[in-house]
Amino acid sequence: MRLHIKNMVCDRCKRVVQEEMAKLGIGLTSIELGEVETDTEPDAGKLKEIRETLERNGFALLDDKKDALVEHIRTLIIEEVQYLKGNKPNQMNFSDYLAMKTGYEYSYISNLFSTETGQPIEQYIIAQKVEKVKEWLSYNELSLSEMAWRLSYSSAAHLSNQFKKVTGITPGAFKKSNTVARKTLDQVGEKTL
Repeated sequence: MRLHIKNMVCDRCKRVVQEEMAKLGIGLTSIELGEVETDTEPDAGKLKEIRETLERNGFALLDDKKDALVEHIRTLIIEEVQYLKGNKPNQMNFSDYLAMKTGYEYSYISNLFSTETGQPIEQYIIAQKVEKVKEWLSYNELSLSEMAWRLSYSSAAHLSNQFKKVTGITPGAFKKSNTVARKTLDQVGEKTL
């Protein structure tokens, strides 16, 4: 049985889910960001245990197909931006890539994502890219041009302008500041009050 899991956004998350499922006696045949495949179909009682265990660890079991699709879209974006998986060909834009990977028309997934999250997919992609740039800036290992190239920006100036628009400061100012205002991957793109 395939289970869709919200906030499962990194390899450590996968390890935690795998360990917790093992403690519950649930065998997994596969584990990917955002979903696991169990070797048997859990009954209602076991599903309740899984749900409670996941929630204690900061995850959520997704029952609704639309919620699962939105989480799948998030996962695809995170894999490409944060982990630079390289599954998306450089010449392919995100809209075509997401449509191909989900099997839905982009207009449908774009409307669904906006409705469910309150923000357009494009804004979520930009938020993920800005977080990746913050990470790289804090490590001081790449030039702005290298960051722009890795994230498929047309230029370092375009990246810098977008970074400033989102954060209110330039990448250089961010790098010089001692306060690194980074978010966890499951918080990127969420509205803050």
